Amino acid sequence: MPGDIDVAVVGAGAAGLATARRLAERRPDLTVLVLEARDRPGGRAHTVEPPDLDAPLDLGCSWLHGAESNPWLPIAEGLGLTVDRTPAPWSGQYRDLGFPPEDRRAYREAAAAFDERRAAAEVDPVDRPLGALLEPGGPWNGRLDAASTYYSGAGLAEISVHDAARYRVRGSDWRVVEGYGHAVVRFGADVPVALDTPVTRVDHGGAAMIRLETPRGTLRARAAVVTVSTGVLAAGAIRFDPPLPDKVEAAQSVPMGLANKVFLRLAAPDELPKDGHLIGEPRSARTGAYHLRPFGRPVIEGYFGGGLARDLEEAGDAEAEAFALDELAGLLGSGFRRRARLLVRTRWGRDAYVRGSYAYARPGAADRRAVLAAPVGGRLIFAGEATSPDAFTTARGAYESGRRAADEVLGQLGGGRA
Repeated sequence: MPGDIDVAVVGAGAAGLATARRLAERRPDLTVLVLEARDRPGGRAHTVEPPDLDAPLDLGCSWLHGAESNPWLPIAEGLGLTVDRTPAPWSGQYRDLGFPPEDRRAYREAAAAFDERRAAAEVDPVDRPLGALLEPGGPWNGRLDAASTYYSGAGLAEISVHDAARYRVRGSDWRVVEGYGHAVVRFGADVPVALDTPVTRVDHGGAAMIRLETPRGTLRARAAVVTVSTGVLAAGAIRFDPPLPDKVEAAQSVPMGLANKVFLRLAAPDELPKDGHLIGEPRSARTGAYHLRPFGRPVIEGYFGGGLARDLEEAGDAEAEAFALDELAGLLGSGFRRRARLLVRTRWGRDAYVRGSYAYARPGAADRRAVLAAPVGGRLIFAGEATSPDAFTTARGAYESGRRAADEVLGQLGGGRA
């Protein structure tokens, strides 16, 4: 540890890197260090390149949501990366397998009616779960619930209507060909980061400096920005002195949902279309969404959310592979099982440094995001996608929260160095 610095940032994900970059841009005289528990930067933005594939895969965030106004769009292109503007394939079903056009029309009508009920509930002063807005016995309730698990990591019964109403990301969904994770890491390439340095205790009770304890020693900083997930905060993985019960309660009220991916390697990729799409069981809440040959690569990207994602995470590789192959074989024919194999899968819920995928608010807890974001004593600042008022669950929200946190630090520090 370098001893005394101006600003310590806890976490080298999109929020932490954005904080450090903005501090460097606005005040290059400040000494800033990012403390990262993992052996890599990027956090939930993580691109890998399996040796037998020769192509990058995004294990975490992969879509530039609301791309036209997403700050990561100019960042990625400024880094020389390629943004693919092909429309997301989610509304289609390859060859209408198991989900014919008349059923898709019926589902769209059910979704539109659900949205009308949600719009009415959003202005009701009493919050409620989104699941309360489902049509009793509605034939497409399972499909609506499955979609919720994909974008929130939790089912409709678990999510606040008022919180969902505040999400304001609109526009196209585009991708970074070289990987969203690579974009985030390259964005932070010039940021000083101490890897393998988990923060275990933050002592913010002193009059002058905040003390951050790590297995590699103790760091003293004039200000600190904490960007860890609500899963980490709720578990007490970082001890705060004095304690911060309001932060812990808020983190428990805005818990981590779960969405995981299973990538299957195709033996005969040409039999499937580039950027095709399949839903395994359109009427079920426990089903996968399958992106066929993204970018034309010889893989299928399976996506699972909510309770199904948790069950498959606990079950193991063989069970996760079998579930995906069973759903796909039910649509593509039993012989498909012999033409695909597991390449890699994610387990974000078992990652001790995040404990989930992204944060949703429970019914009645929409205001807890502001509690999470509120500074403590002026010098201890909080950021991360969970603190975003209107772009939560996204790398965009994480980035914007990091910029906000940096500005709060600059408003407190004034001039001078440590």
